[in-house]
Amino acid sequence: MGKTAFVFPGQGSQQVGMASDLAEHFETARRIVEQADEYLGYSLSSIMFQGPEDSLKQTENTQPALVTAGCAAFEVLKERGVQFDFTAGHSLGEYAALVAAGSLTFQEAVEAVHARGKFMEEAVPSGQGAMAAVMGMERETLEEAVKAASTDGETAELANLNAPGQIVISGTAEGVKRAGEEAKAKGAKRVIPLNVSGPFHSSLMKPAADQLAQTLEQKTFKNAEVPVVSNVKAVGETDKDQIKEQLISQVVSPVLWEDSIRYLIDEGVDTFVEIGSGKVLSGLVRKIQRKGIEVHAVFDQESLEAFIEAKGANS
Repeated sequence: MGKTAFVFPGQGSQQVGMASDLAEHFETARRIVEQADEYLGYSLSSIMFQGPEDSLKQTENTQPALVTAGCAAFEVLKERGVQFDFTAGHSLGEYAALVAAGSLTFQEAVEAVHARGKFMEEAVPSGQGAMAAVMGMERETLEEAVKAASTDGETAELANLNAPGQIVISGTAEGVKRAGEEAKAKGAKRVIPLNVSGPFHSSLMKPAADQLAQTLEQKTFKNAEVPVVSNVKAVGETDKDQIKEQLISQVVSPVLWEDSIRYLIDEGVDTFVEIGSGKVLSGLVRKIQRKGIEVHAVFDQESLEAFIEAKGANS
């Protein structure tokens, strides 16, 4: 019998209307959304359900919105008795994964990412940092391109190692521009500038990491009940002190998503369930491995019932 991993998406997966269908149909999901409003002291739910999109796209709203949507869907799955063996989350999705694994309470996670969003937003003045997705290039070759571009105080770094041939770079605006040109010269298929407010997962985020460290000191971490695969090391972790350390490092370190999925597959996972909003991670998992792997996305009542039905048919 194969194992199941619950995976939670990060920034970019948000959409107006997220979690509204689940909140409408399931009391447990509605309660999570109401708690988010209560803990944060403003109506996050109305931004999630009605927008406007500009408000939802603000990092300090996006991050708690995605954690809330992920936890709302997770609570419904838990209520249905769905078992899982591992959790993982893409960047801020790791906080929802920690809630699922029993390492953080929902309240602590949603408060932490709200603060994290603010710190990341403020770390680098607008327009000074940038990110770009580089398509169709090997990791090693791109590593050479970013090194070549990082001179005269400009910097470019690998930020999200998402799937084969899909890597995001991050750094100063000029550094990322140069690295993109260098990557194209070395044979990258496409370089797509990303519409983000800062150079996430790069060394430029150090001020945000320092502030986050202080915030996380106030939170009570517990050892995880199931292993959580950290973005920073791409291995399963249950130790609470390690988990906290890696959340701080994560802000300035690359997201090793491809490595995390390969680790899970090596550990015997053959069913991946993306929980919360959208299907971005489902697409990445399929790019990393197609054979013998089942991928589901649970984000509303229909997708939830489809997953439960598929699981029943396979058990």
